[in-house]
Amino acid sequence: MPIFNRADRKVSTHPSIKAAAGAAGNPLVGNFINYTTGADRTIALRNPTISRARDLICGMVGCLEIEQYGRVWNGDEYEYVDLPPDTWFQNPDPNVTRNFIMSFTTDDLLFYGRAFWVVTQRNATGFPSAFTWIPAADVTTWDQAGPQWWGPSSQIYFQGIQLETRDVVQFLSPIPGLLFTGSRAINTAIRLDTAAERFATMEVPAGYLKQTGGEPMSGQELADLAAAWSEARQTSSVAALNEYVEWKESNIDPSKLELVSARTYQALELSRVANIPPYLVGAPTGSGMTYQNAQQARQDLYLFGAKPYIDCIEQTLSLNSVTPRGRYIELDVDSYLEENDMSGREDSLPTAPPGTGTSVTPGTPIAD
Repeated sequence: MPIFNRADRKVSTHPSIKAAAGAAGNPLVGNFINYTTGADRTIALRNPTISRARDLICGMVGCLEIEQYGRVWNGDEYEYVDLPPDTWFQNPDPNVTRNFIMSFTTDDLLFYGRAFWVVTQRNATGFPSAFTWIPAADVTTWDQAGPQWWGPSSQIYFQGIQLETRDVVQFLSPIPGLLFTGSRAINTAIRLDTAAERFATMEVPAGYLKQTGGEPMSGQELADLAAAWSEARQTSSVAALNEYVEWKESNIDPSKLELVSARTYQALELSRVANIPPYLVGAPTGSGMTYQNAQQARQDLYLFGAKPYIDCIEQTLSLNSVTPRGRYIELDVDSYLEENDMSGREDSLPTAPPGTGTSVTPGTPIAD
C-alpha cells in the first residue's frame, strides 16, 4: 500500500486568488480580513426601512443574468443581435457567486454613489476576464473629495495604497449616495428608534426620584441613586427606598411623545430617500395607490428603485476598456419581470444557454 508523505503534497492555489494578490498594484486587494463597509452604512442598516430597501434593490440586481448583444446597421435602423456570453459572465469573480459581487456592487452604488471592481485576469486580447469587488468605503480618490462624483478618478487609493487606474472598473451612480442625501432622515430615524428603545427597556413607567428629607444630596449622589434604582428595577421585581426618597411616576408615554406616528412618518421619508415605493417597505403611501399583484410589485421595484443602478452597471461594463468595441452588456431584466409563476419554474428555465442568436467567437469585436 503506497504511503504518501504529507510534506510532499503541494497546496494548490486558485489562479484568480494568485492574481488578486497585488491586483492593480495593491497587495491589499484580496486581503478580505481588512475589508470594511463603513460605520455610517452599518448604522443606517440598523433601520428596518433602509435594510428592507437595500435588500430589495440589491437582491433584484444580484439575481439577474449577464448577457451581451451587438448592433448591425441594415441601412434603415439598427438590428440587435444576441451574442454568446463571455467566460466571465457567470462568475465575474471566480471566488464568489455572481449574486454576491453584483449585489454588493449595487450596495455601494446605493450607499456611496460609486463602486469598484479590480481586474485580476485578462484574456489573450487584453480584455478583462476576471474581477474582484473592493468596498467603496475603503477607497479614497485624491482628485475628488465627494460625496458627488463627477467622473472616473485617476488617483485611486485602496486602504492607503494607490491602485493602477487601468485595472480598476469604476461604476458611477447617477444618484448621489444615500448616506449623503439621506443623512438627516437617517439621523432622525435613529433618534426616534433610540427613544422607543428607551421606553421598551423600562421595567416601570417613566418617572423620577425626589428627595423629601435629610441632608441634601449632591448632583453626583443623585445620579448614583438614579442609576442604582434603574439597575435594581431591571434585575429584580422588588426595589426599596428609604423614608427620605420618593418615587414620582411621570405621565409621559410614547403616545404623548407621538413616537409611533413619528416613526411611521420617518419610514415614509426613508423610502423616499431610497427611491423605492413605500408599500414595498411597509410604509404608508398616503394615497390610494396600491399594487395589484406580485408582478406589478416587481415592475415598480425595477422602475423606481433598481433601474438607475442596472443602467449604470450595464453601461459601465459596456465601455471599450471592459468589453470589445461593438459589444454591449445587459442584465436580463425581462426574465425577472416575467417570472410570475414560481410553481412552474422548471418549465420556464431555458433549455439552451443564452446567446442562441448569431454565433460570434467571444472576445472579437463587432463593427458598430
